Amino acid sequence: MEALLRYRGRALTAADIGEIRELIAAHRGASRRKLSERLCEHWGWRQANGALRDMVARGLMLALHRAGHIELPAVRVRLPNPLGAQQTARRRPHPVAVDRTPLCTSLRELGPLTFCQVRRTAQEALFNWLIESDHYLGYTRAVGEHLKFMVYAGVRPVGLFAWSSAARHLGPRDRHLGWSLEARRQNIRFLAYNTRFLVPSWVQVPHLASHLLARMTRMLPGEWEKVYGHPVYFAETFVDTTRHRGTCYRAANWQFLGRTQGRGKDDLTHRPNRTVKDVLGLGLVADYRQRLLLA
Repeated sequence: MEALLRYRGRALTAADIGEIRELIAAHRGASRRKLSERLCEHWGWRQANGALRDMVARGLMLALHRAGHIELPAVRVRLPNPLGAQQTARRRPHPVAVDRTPLCTSLRELGPLTFCQVRRTAQEALFNWLIESDHYLGYTRAVGEHLKFMVYAGVRPVGLFAWSSAARHLGPRDRHLGWSLEARRQNIRFLAYNTRFLVPSWVQVPHLASHLLARMTRMLPGEWEKVYGHPVYFAETFVDTTRHRGTCYRAANWQFLGRTQGRGKDDLTHRPNRTVKDVLGLGLVADYRQRLLLA
């Protein structure tokens, strides 16, 4: 049956749209949010941790509404969008006091290191402020699945990692994996994107960065599964070679996959508009390619 619309890799047929129309008719007076929840329940759309994928369903229904395939009820409440264009300035994290005394030692003498997942904990404010104040890219609010880790030597933070869902389309990575469109659609959730990695400027410990990367990636599949109910099998990141060579990644066995085209995910001009970056990747399990090729 011919697809009338495609949304996030899913082909919607006339029969699918008919089911949504029947659902709306059967729940007259329901809000858009309630309708999206009903659709998730009807189609069995749940995350691996059991939560409804209602934001995905809501976006789908809105796309169908705008295309004239269905008629949604009027919006009842308009909530402020913290990421919207109407926000004239990006909201910065609040400053948090932190000991910036130089820490100059060897990796051996640094002592035991503790990795803590800090998203939705009291430590998250410190994480956000350190990324904002010490990372050249600053802090941005993540969407979708994401985790934040702080690494402590005693009571002092010596490393920070931010991980999020991977980009749906990334040429060098997709060619490296060799997966089909269907395999990518089904398995993109098993990839993690390292959005930020920071060793604070006052921490001067040779070989610390590659050591932290190696330990972090070994524990990442299990940590992801604790929160989201599924592991990750492959990690990716971008390296701006005008600033860094990515030496610590390569020392931790990350592989060069290729280079970006310098256009960004929202490009409409098909012309470079930003720095070309190296794409690096790392298999988190030995058979990552076989797992990701399953469709």
